[in-house]
Amino acid sequence: MWRQAATAVFPGVGLRDPAQASCLVAAETRLGRTLPAELRQLLLESNGVIGHTHVDTVWPIDQIVERNLLFWSDQTFAQLYMAFDSFLFFGDNGGGDQFAFVQKPERPDIFVWEHESDSRRWVANNLQDYLGRSLRAGGDDWYQL
Repeated sequence: MWRQAATAVFPGVGLRDPAQASCLVAAETRLGRTLPAELRQLLLESNGVIGHTHVDTVWPIDQIVERNLLFWSDQTFAQLYMAFDSFLFFGDNGGGDQFAFVQKPERPDIFVWEHESDSRRWVANNLQDYLGRSLRAGGDDWYQL
């Protein structure tokens, strides 16, 4: 389903080999939380999605784990930015802004964290909406007002 949905929006989308279910279980263990169901299903079909200009619209599972562990524990980030522990980051725009699910409280919406201002705001209803908006737009600033 996810491969077809991404390709329908952007025929040039980059799709990776599927992630192994065991890798997702290991990732959840390392993260100490479960992946959103939509993200889990997408990763089982393609371990990441590459959009326009080779942007990691959805990161591979290893990158999801490493980036989130860094954001949740880095003391420099803790001094510069509001806490990130309610987010599960999964992609970026190629210029520093990151996209995330809100997990506390759990919801399907996608938010962007804009690194220059530390703002966090809604950009999509769910993962399918996010893929449609980001892959259809063709630019790295599709979410800007």
